[in-house]
Amino acid sequence: MIPFKKLEFGAVTAIFLLLLFPLLYRSVTFNVFEMQHTYGHKFHQYHQVFDYYIHYLLPLLAHMTVVYAAFLFLNMFVVPRFLEQERWLAGLLLAGLALLTVFLVLMVANSYRYGYLLGVYQTVQGAHMYFAKSAFITTAFYSIIYVLYYAGKHLYFQYFHQRKLVMSEVGMALVIWVALLIFSAGIHAPMLAVAIACGGPYYAVVFFVWLNRVFPRFDEHRNKWILWRDIVFTSFAAGLAVLLAAVAMTRGHDDGLVFGIMLCLMLVQFVALLPLTWWLYTTRQKRTDTMLTLQKALGRSTADLDFLRSQINPHFLFNALNTLYGTALQENATNTSEGIQRLGDMMRFMLDENHREKIALRKEVAYLHNYIALQRLRTQASPDILIDVNINEHHCDHEIAPMLLIPFVENAFKHGISLRSRSKISISLSCDAMHIYFDVYNTTHERPENDHTAEGPGIGLNNVRDRLSLLYPDKHELSIRQTATEYFVHLTIRVAR
Repeated sequence: MIPFKKLEFGAVTAIFLLLLFPLLYRSVTFNVFEMQHTYGHKFHQYHQVFDYYIHYLLPLLAHMTVVYAAFLFLNMFVVPRFLEQERWLAGLLLAGLALLTVFLVLMVANSYRYGYLLGVYQTVQGAHMYFAKSAFITTAFYSIIYVLYYAGKHLYFQYFHQRKLVMSEVGMALVIWVALLIFSAGIHAPMLAVAIACGGPYYAVVFFVWLNRVFPRFDEHRNKWILWRDIVFTSFAAGLAVLLAAVAMTRGHDDGLVFGIMLCLMLVQFVALLPLTWWLYTTRQKRTDTMLTLQKALGRSTADLDFLRSQINPHFLFNALNTLYGTALQENATNTSEGIQRLGDMMRFMLDENHREKIALRKEVAYLHNYIALQRLRTQASPDILIDVNINEHHCDHEIAPMLLIPFVENAFKHGISLRSRSKISISLSCDAMHIYFDVYNTTHERPENDHTAEGPGIGLNNVRDRLSLLYPDKHELSIRQTATEYFVHLTIRVAR
C-alpha cells in the first residue's frame, strides 16, 4: 500500500504538471503572433503594449508554482510537524509566512497579467489596489479549499480508513480521471475530452465489477465459459451506457467518430485492462492467502506459548518467593529478603506488563530500579564499582513500549563491571512534554578469552534497534559511541501526546 503522504505528493505533482504542460505546449507549438492577438486584445483596446511571455505565460507560471509549493510546504511540513503537534506559535507563523508569500506573488503576477487595468483606472494606486484585493481574495479562497481538503482527509481517516483498500483504489482512479480531463481541456481537444470523460467511468465500472465480482465467482465455479460470458456481458452493458452518454454529449454530431472512439476503448479494455485486472486480483489473493497462513501460524504459536505459560504456574512461583522472603526476614537476612522481593516484582512485571503494546513509563522505570537494586546487592562488596543513577520522573507521564530501556542497562552491567578494575556505570533518564531522554555510560574492560561475556552487544541490543525502527519510525534518535575503555548510549524518543 502506498503511504498516504506519498499518494498526496504524487497526485498534486501530477495535477501541477498536467496544468503546466498545456501552457508550455501552446507556447512552443503555436505562433507567437497569434498568441499576441488571442490574449492581448484587452491591452490593445487600451493602447498598451502586450508581450505574451511577460503578461501571460510568466504570471500564470508564477501563480501555479507558488500555489503548488505552498501546498507542499503546508501539508508536508507545517501541519504535521507543528500544528498537529500543538506547536501553535511556530506553526501559525510559518503558515502565515506561506500565505503571505502566496499573496505577494499573486499580487505581482496580477499586476502583469491584468496590466491593461492601468488604462482603466484613473490612478495607478487604484489599479494596484485592485491587484491587491484580487490576490487577497484568491489567497483566501485557496486557504478555504485547503481547510476543506484537510477536514475531508481527517474524516476519511476517522471513518473510512478501515476500508482503505477500496477507498484508495477509488481515490486513485478519480484523481487520474480528473487529471486527464484537465489535460484534455488544456490542449483544447474536444473529442479527446469526450473519450476521457466517457472512458474513465467505463473503465472504472468494468474494472471494479471484474475485480470484485466476476473473478471471485470464477474461483468458486472454475468454469471458463461462465467467466468469459460475465466478462463480455459486463463490457457490453457498460459500453452501451457510455455510448449513449457520449452521443448525448456530442448532441448527435460526429456519430461515426464517437463509435470509433468506443471501439478503441473496448480494444484497449481487452488488450490492457483485462490482463491488468487479472494480475491485480491474483496478487491480492496471494497476499490474502499469505496473511491467512501467517495468522494460522501465529495462532499456533500463541497457543503453544499459552501452554508453556500454563506449565510455569505464576501463583506457585510467587508463593514460593513469598515463603523465601518470610524465611529471610525471620533469619534477619535483610539483603536476601530485599533481593527476593525485587525479583518477585520483576517477575510480576514480566508476566503482567511485558505482553502489552504500551505501558506507563513509570512501570518501566520501576523495573529499572529493581534491576539496578539487584545489581547493587551483587556488587556492594566491591568499593571500586560506582553505580550512579539519576532518574528524574518529572514530566514523565508518557507511555512506552515495554522492555525498550532495560537492554541498554543490562548491557552496561554485563560489559561494564570488573571485580579487578575500577568500574563505573551511569544511568540517567528525564522527560519533557514531547520527549524521553535516556543515557547510559559504562566503562569497558578486557576479558579473558574463555569469558563468554567478552562478546560485544548481542541479540538484546539488535532486538531493541529493530523494535525502535518498527515502533518509532522517524521518532527516535539512537546514538552509540564506543572507545577502548568507555561505552556511551544516548536515546531520544518523541512520544505522541
